[in-house]
Amino acid sequence: MNTTKRLDLNLLLTLETLLAERNVSRAADRLCLSQPAVSSQLNRLRTLFDDALLVPGHRAMMPTAKALTLREPLRQALDQVRATLAEHRHFDPKTARLTVSIACTDYLQKVIVQPLLVALRKQAPGVRIALRHLDVAQLEAQMASGEVDLALMSPEHAPASLRTRHLFDEHYVLIGRQRHPRLRRKLSVPQFAALDQVIVSLHGSDFSTPVDDALAALGYRRNVVVSASSFLLLPDMVAHSDLVALVPARLVRECGVPLRIVPCPLAVPGFGVAMLWHEHDHGHAGQRWVRDFVAELASRL
Repeated sequence: MNTTKRLDLNLLLTLETLLAERNVSRAADRLCLSQPAVSSQLNRLRTLFDDALLVPGHRAMMPTAKALTLREPLRQALDQVRATLAEHRHFDPKTARLTVSIACTDYLQKVIVQPLLVALRKQAPGVRIALRHLDVAQLEAQMASGEVDLALMSPEHAPASLRTRHLFDEHYVLIGRQRHPRLRRKLSVPQFAALDQVIVSLHGSDFSTPVDDALAALGYRRNVVVSASSFLLLPDMVAHSDLVALVPARLVRECGVPLRIVPCPLAVPGFGVAMLWHEHDHGHAGQRWVRDFVAELASRL
């Protein structure tokens, strides 16, 4: 017979209180119940455990041998339940342990996740970060299954079922080595198009971007000589050559490479960056704390 089908957590709380008080009236006061209600629950407990559990004594009710063997495991089980409930309501970053899986591009690993890892070691040393490559096509399923807890990406490509929170807006700048002979602060569009350039293609094989479409509309064509698969390669690449590149501004603010950074003479649209998460993580206290921490960090960066 499956006794768990008849189990009521309130009965176990009543048993814990009765074993502590050894008096039905005092137990009723602690539980904010009437004495008949506690007596009724005691009768149900006796049936459930097939034992009297508490019997009349000289000045108080006395626990039976079975009740004494139940007391410690009962306390441990209820303490675990209480701790679990408290953890989901309250999150103490100094002591809590939590693993958060974050999916994002290499650019966002650099500008958001890298400083996040440093800050977490000070504020929440028990929080671990598992980094995953962003796969937009699989993101919704990954979040539904719990494989990914948080995604950082452009909101325009976000699945409609996921919750989103805007973090910041990004724009592009033109970078080259510090003594680049043709890179100056005020470039004309023809001068920009004539520079040897490196672009980023996710596949590393495309040699045009929407920038080339905009140039074509003005009657120009730029000289793209390298197609790279990652923005992270570009600062070092241009610092040691006469190549230039359009990159997100936050990528080069603290890249550690000496560069010349100038505005692009062409109007290049920027992009927004948002944080995404699944509905089933929305109320989790730990996940909520991490999301707030990421948002606050992004605003300072």
